[in-house]
Amino acid sequence: MFLRRLEPRTGRTATEVISFALWPIAIMTVLHRVFVKAVNGYITDDFRPVYNAALAFLNGRPVYTANFDWVDPHYLYPPSGTLLMAPIAVIDPERSRWLFILANAIAILIALYLLLRMFGLGLDSIAAPILLLGTFSSETVTNTLVFTNINGLVLLGEIGFLVLLMKRKDLWSGAAIGLTFAVKPILAPLMLLPLVRGQWKVFVTAIGIPVILTAVAWPLSADPMDFVRHTLPYLMESRDYFNSSIVGNGKYYGLPTAMIWGLRGAFAAMVLASLWLLYRYYRHDELFFVVTTSGVLLTASFLLLSLGQMYYSMMLFPLLMSVVLKNSVMRNWPAWLAVYGFMSYDSWLSNRFPEAGRTAEYMKTTLGWSLLLLVIFGVLGVRYVLARREGRLDQGIDPAFLLEPNEKHRTSETGEQPAAESAGDQPSSKASSEKQPSAAKSISVEP
Repeated sequence: MFLRRLEPRTGRTATEVISFALWPIAIMTVLHRVFVKAVNGYITDDFRPVYNAALAFLNGRPVYTANFDWVDPHYLYPPSGTLLMAPIAVIDPERSRWLFILANAIAILIALYLLLRMFGLGLDSIAAPILLLGTFSSETVTNTLVFTNINGLVLLGEIGFLVLLMKRKDLWSGAAIGLTFAVKPILAPLMLLPLVRGQWKVFVTAIGIPVILTAVAWPLSADPMDFVRHTLPYLMESRDYFNSSIVGNGKYYGLPTAMIWGLRGAFAAMVLASLWLLYRYYRHDELFFVVTTSGVLLTASFLLLSLGQMYYSMMLFPLLMSVVLKNSVMRNWPAWLAVYGFMSYDSWLSNRFPEAGRTAEYMKTTLGWSLLLLVIFGVLGVRYVLARREGRLDQGIDPAFLLEPNEKHRTSETGEQPAAESAGDQPSSKASSEKQPSAAKSISVEP
């Protein structure tokens, strides 16, 4: 049956033609990224310090000995993360690195499949090859594999957390994100989701797992307190290299401290307004609320906190995938201009225009994250203003073109014109979530 699906056929619809064209390109891109580009490696090697730390841990030697005056990759994981990473040092570093690359690639593939299922889509959907090709062509997946860091496994933890959260399997959801906390707390902002949804059991395993792993690892480590005395203060600082957050680039370009705090404050205000609108009008539209809110929280943490690196953008895949929803905030061109900024593998370094090229290269991620937050705030804000003007806030803030015919008629009786469909006008609310079928399924894949 499986081999029969591989039988060459001529596409009869636009959907089939696109799928037939993209699947082989996507698969070959995956193979190239994993077995050629990643195995070749790069001057940036995130795996070596992790392997050395794991080897030191297994041999009872000090782990937290990094010299933070150098800009080379440092080992920054807590003792709980060291315990989880220790098995990689059982074999020689080359084979260990290859297995780690393979583990990350498999984790990303599983995460992408779960992401498709989250939106009610399958491998037979046209979205599958588009998603596979887009992700493995991106900077975030490519450099995660090439630099050989743990972000692919963290992505799987994130998607597992979101899927299990929506299925109300709270303890398992907390376990998925708790394992990532044991290594690094990049997903910590997502804990706002179970908090506002009242899913308290999530916190039991999300906090309990890293605490238990720390309790086990602490007496086994030669220098656990050096993580607190030596590494933790460094993690609390904002460095001015390899840092795409506002404070990182602000320091690199010598911006006044007041300007840096002003920018952070302005974007923080937009984030808070976006989160309020999402909670007030979309919390009953579960899928939209969870993926959009998670995207806002994570983008804000990358941009506004002390450290943001381009390959962190992998954690925004659920937000980007929300484009298949009718009321997605991603259905406009400025949103995808932002995505280009923090996802593209293009280098803007130029031999002919070195200063301009360097600025574009160093700023593209920061500008991409900033534009994405602006777009989400703008889309939600415009929806709110239009819904308030038309007197239909009790129905939510989805634009008029997404309302049921009887609701449109009711709006027209008030003397207001329905909002026109545009790049800035997008959907919302409890009313829309109760009256509309699954938005992902409502998108036609036929020409």
